[in-house]
Amino acid sequence: MARVYLSLGSNINRCEHLSAGLDALVREFGDLQMSQVYESEAVGFEGDNFYNLVAAVETDLPVGELALRLRQIEDDNGRLRSGPKFSARTLDIDILTYDDRAGDVDGVTLPRDEILKNAFVLLPLSELAPDSVHPVEGKTYQQLWDEYDQALQKLWPVEFDWP
Repeated sequence: MARVYLSLGSNINRCEHLSAGLDALVREFGDLQMSQVYESEAVGFEGDNFYNLVAAVETDLPVGELALRLRQIEDDNGRLRSGPKFSARTLDIDILTYDDRAGDVDGVTLPRDEILKNAFVLLPLSELAPDSVHPVEGKTYQQLWDEYDQALQKLWPVEFDWP
């Protein structure tokens, strides 16, 4: 079984879509672990604030099949793909890491570069897996968060009730 870290985000009916996404992940993979939920400003476009979190699942699915299943969960939650890349979305689920795989795997770049670029990915990942090591950087996610310029992006924890 591979340990996979996923980033989830939404800025349209945020609680509804994040809850639905988490429910779908539980149906698909069983138990999951999740970070605290954080609110952040939209990055790359003007829009409503996002709710973001990181979840960990265990799976035997190959990376490509996992990506297709996650895409279906997004689609089931009304994700529109016809607009610009950076735009509002009901649900976004990205594979951050798949065990310690690195490089292009089944058309998915691992580890995802947003880990090092976006506070709304790195902070919840460092919270959920502080001692896990980034497969390329060779540093723990806690070390990477400690070194991150935390003034670059504002984010704050929010109350999020999900079973």
